[in-house]
Amino acid sequence: MARKKALVVGALGVIGRRLVQHLEESGGWDIVGVSRRSPDFPTKAAHVSVDLLDRADAEARLGGLTDITHIFYTAFQARPTWAEHDAPNLAMLVNAVEPVAAASKGLEHVQLIEGNKIYGSHLGPFRTPAREDDPPHMLPNFYHTQESWLREAQKGKDWSWSALRPHTVCGFAVGNPMNISTCIAVYAAISKELGLPLRFPGKPGAFEAVYQVTDSALLARAMVFCATAESARNEVFNITNGDFFRWKNVWPKFAAYFGMEMGDVQTIPLTEFMADKAPLWERMVQKYDLMHTPYAEIAAWPFADYVFGTDWDVMTDTLKIRMAGFHDFVRSEEMFLELFEEFRARRAVP
Repeated sequence: MARKKALVVGALGVIGRRLVQHLEESGGWDIVGVSRRSPDFPTKAAHVSVDLLDRADAEARLGGLTDITHIFYTAFQARPTWAEHDAPNLAMLVNAVEPVAAASKGLEHVQLIEGNKIYGSHLGPFRTPAREDDPPHMLPNFYHTQESWLREAQKGKDWSWSALRPHTVCGFAVGNPMNISTCIAVYAAISKELGLPLRFPGKPGAFEAVYQVTDSALLARAMVFCATAESARNEVFNITNGDFFRWKNVWPKFAAYFGMEMGDVQTIPLTEFMADKAPLWERMVQKYDLMHTPYAEIAAWPFADYVFGTDWDVMTDTLKIRMAGFHDFVRSEEMFLELFEEFRARRAVP
């Protein structure tokens, strides 16, 4: 089989990083990673630094890529409001796809990563389990804007597209703090250092509600499936680990892993209560010989507050991708414990 060449846009994030590693492990792929920073992990992938909000820069740096067969788009830029998300995130997608599609006549597929927020999972209770044909919440929503553009851009082209909608992706990535598994590990480490039990810091309702997550390694496999399977052409799929859980059932196992007592629920805004912990963390880095990552880049406490404040069920239906032929699954409880072990092995936490 002819080798394929992937362009991974957002190659240093929790999703893109794991995808690059998976493509390298799989063999048969040449890889070009796109990010603002250079890779912080060993990789044979080529690297292109580009400002995707600058069309001229995108054309100059990506327009010479004439042999890309697959684009995997995982980039995201946060803005204060949902209305402000639309313009930059659409511009980055357009500026990544159009120059490459024009230059690479053998382009086969464009893979877009979306999320369950398209259903309104961040706003409050929504229809569960959410299905791919459910309407989006009241717009604006940049996922809907990106997908609508991609659908139109593909019409009449030889290449196809697909979109995946994971929820709360978990994995290892340096300097990518919007990762709930990292937030839990750092919160546990700091609590333990302070002699505290491992208390659930969110709302009592969130402790009881049904929740779901997506392992970054499973997501990487699903992305490659969608990029290469005929059954996934021009389709949208929900993707999670395939199970559901309640924090109240996994929290005691987290406490046991970190060698801590299990505490009661105590709702505290982590954004506020973790804001003064940088000096403590620096002392912990020295004490336990941890990898040195700036405290601000270790964990996104506003994101943790969002996850632990979700006191409604979050469930999506993943039957569609299974019926298309992707059958992988991960038990979420085991995923968390394996990630905590990886964080320790990489000296990210004590």
